[in-house]
Amino acid sequence: MQYDPVKKVFGKLVRNRPLLRRLLYTLLGVMFLREWYVKRALKQVLGSNATVEIYDAGCGFGQYSYFMARRLPAARIYAVDVKAEEVAECREFFASQGLRHCEFAVEDLLAIQHANRFDFILSVDVMEHIEDDRKVFGNFARALKPGGRLLVNTPSNLGGSDVHEEGGKSFIEEHARNGYGVEEIREKLESAGLTVERVRFTYGPFGSAAWRLVIKYPMQMLNASNLLFLLLPFYYIVALPIVLPLMYLDYSSENSTGTGLLVLARKS
Repeated sequence: MQYDPVKKVFGKLVRNRPLLRRLLYTLLGVMFLREWYVKRALKQVLGSNATVEIYDAGCGFGQYSYFMARRLPAARIYAVDVKAEEVAECREFFASQGLRHCEFAVEDLLAIQHANRFDFILSVDVMEHIEDDRKVFGNFARALKPGGRLLVNTPSNLGGSDVHEEGGKSFIEEHARNGYGVEEIREKLESAGLTVERVRFTYGPFGSAAWRLVIKYPMQMLNASNLLFLLLPFYYIVALPIVLPLMYLDYSSENSTGTGLLVLARKS
């Protein structure tokens, strides 16, 4: 496993340190192209003054809940994750920031029992980790109010887990699948009772190149030795002037293919 151990290092670094956690959120927002795509979609779908019930399904570090909580003070955000430690840290941080309209809980998406509760569900890089994805999509459909929407960000099956051959090893080994095909995820969502409104490829040629430079290669370097954390700032000083234009080119393009998918669906 190469990716998650580095995530855990950053998690420990920001624990009980609100200033560092805000800095981490800022860095993630700059360096992860998926955040550019997801946040733009959130603005388009939710607007800026939405009074809605939101379910952040697999909140992780909590950066998307933080983004929505700051933008939508009238919304009620219920954010969950299967990892109790991350939930506890998010709960403490959000309380310290006075964001009391955001509630955190430990939940297994395979076992949730919400019904007609939420106007909007966000699922970012979660579904590729769950074997029984049909059950989770069904749970999401049941949890949405009529007319409610689901936004899913996930790797595609075109190299989204950085697997380039059959049986190859994923850069992120926790994945239950290497990614989704467009028709596969459409069929699974529609079978759950959802109508797919939009499917967009992310991480096209420019974005995929940027991802390798800004995420994969540095992560591999850090897996070699934690001492290389000291070199990381110097690496990014050189890399970011190259990477950020590549990310912008991807973000501003309509990719005909890509290693990521951003899918918006609605409950009829």
